[in-house]
Amino acid sequence: MSRCQSWKLMGILLLSCAVASGQTFTVFDAPGAGTGAGQGTLSEGINLEGTTFGYYLDSNSVAHGFLRFSHGFFIKFDAPNAGTGAGQGTFAFSISPENEIAGDYIDGKGVTHGFFRSFFGHIITFDAPGAGSSSGEGTLALNINPEGTIAGYEFDSSDVAHAFLRHRDGSFIVFDVPHAGTSAGQGTGTASAIALNQEGTLAGAYIDANNVLHGYVRASDGAVTEFDAPGAGTGPGQGTDVDGVNPQGTIPGVYFDSSGVLHGFVRAADSTITTFDSPGAGSGAAQGTVPQGLNFEGAITGSYIDAANVAHGFVRSPEGEFATFDAPGAGTSPGQGTFPLLNNAEGAITGYDVDTKGVSHGFLRSPRR
Repeated sequence: MSRCQSWKLMGILLLSCAVASGQTFTVFDAPGAGTGAGQGTLSEGINLEGTTFGYYLDSNSVAHGFLRFSHGFFIKFDAPNAGTGAGQGTFAFSISPENEIAGDYIDGKGVTHGFFRSFFGHIITFDAPGAGSSSGEGTLALNINPEGTIAGYEFDSSDVAHAFLRHRDGSFIVFDVPHAGTSAGQGTGTASAIALNQEGTLAGAYIDANNVLHGYVRASDGAVTEFDAPGAGTGPGQGTDVDGVNPQGTIPGVYFDSSGVLHGFVRAADSTITTFDSPGAGSGAAQGTVPQGLNFEGAITGSYIDAANVAHGFVRSPEGEFATFDAPGAGTSPGQGTFPLLNNAEGAITGYDVDTKGVSHGFLRSPRR
């Protein structure tokens, strides 16, 4: 799951210098973004036209959604009934080719609800069947595909997660992976932003009764295939997490080994899994390689955490070659650095960096024309 707070329970070869240097960076802040530690702009993704989207945290740490078009123009928005307290507000997580947005909002009571925003700004809010209505419960809408289907997961009144699909007509399918746990903090989730492709294939992860993560992919006919990356740990908080699926059925993700070190993997449509580590990745607990995004061509972007617990960006080509990078202004202390989240078919990458004061800024890394 690409979301920073994925679930509430848990809580080689270098490219040539010419390729690595043929990039331009744009660092941006949404109007109204706060400038204190833990505030700022978090760019969550990008579409083929170069439109980026995400949310920003204002000076009161309230979240608001935004769209940023390729020429730099911003549209800001709030879901109806979004809360106005710290940690509440509107969170945008996925965009369609038509610039439709799916996301969720946290209301004044701490309950999460899903929303759909049309290109023209009309917002529809919804709750998945069975979603809980207490603080920390509710509906997390994390993906929208070209057909307008939204996918995500809900936490019920017992704090168990269940995945859902919401079709454009408002009808729902709620499902659980067969081996998902049924206690608080367990259950079935989805990846974020790119988990649902045009064919209706959905990728995600579930947490079993022993609090171990496992990956799954659900076909459009409802058939579910579970899988684990080679080397994934089998203890609580370890296992296999999934980032999404592209039109070819390729699935990127991250696994936690028995020492708590993070490693990347990519699962091909024929079920073959290749594991990898970014150059420079640390080898201590909570360090390593954290894939996040996958484009149509199979290039993977994400971050790696070095031995000093600083984050840096990487992009891995379909052939397995790496380029690493840092956004201008990214901090160099533990917990700071560069956090790429998604890449588009043109090779543009968006995400955010955390500076020396702990403030987040959006960035766009584009191929030089």
